[in-house]
Amino acid sequence: MNYQVAKRILDIIVATILLICFLPFWIIVPILIFFDSGWPVFFSHTRVGQGGKSIKLYKFRSMVRDADEILHKKNRQLLAKFKKSDWKLENDPRITRLGKVLRALTIDEFPQLLNVIQGDMSMVGPRAYVEAELKEQTMRYPETRDYVRDILTVKPGITGPWQVSGRNDVPFVQRAKMDAQYARQKSLWTDIVILAKTPKAMISRW
Repeated sequence: MNYQVAKRILDIIVATILLICFLPFWIIVPILIFFDSGWPVFFSHTRVGQGGKSIKLYKFRSMVRDADEILHKKNRQLLAKFKKSDWKLENDPRITRLGKVLRALTIDEFPQLLNVIQGDMSMVGPRAYVEAELKEQTMRYPETRDYVRDILTVKPGITGPWQVSGRNDVPFVQRAKMDAQYARQKSLWTDIVILAKTPKAMISRW
């Protein structure tokens, strides 16, 4: 059995088990989001998948409803800060009260299990990057262009090498290097090791 087939089988088994184990979250979390900040309770965002294909990534909504509009159209200062700090904000004012908890425990990413079942994502892989981020960051850091080319040869993952090694504290260049190294040296054993490290990485954020 080759790696791709074995990885797909592992993805389906793990994603199915997690969907069943965390079934109560699919009932409780949407109710909590609704009472905290209203509809919608789910959020989808376009990301770059394997081969540069656009995919819809699913999440529980952890930000205010017009988060993208606030960032890109209503608050230039916030957008400048966002891009300057490697496309992330340490204290993002758009995150809701409940959203801070969901993100700290990575609960907001549970719906991505549906992406795994669909085949758009894998349980383990590089980050699912935003297209604009890749374009701007590779212009800012030309040395990452080769990294990005390798990253896009595999499916993005719910977890991956940088997620278990510092997560948002890892700067883009280092993150891209780690993701590219994973893409080049991918193996089923590496996937299993990363999956085993993920629960500890999730808890350490809390």
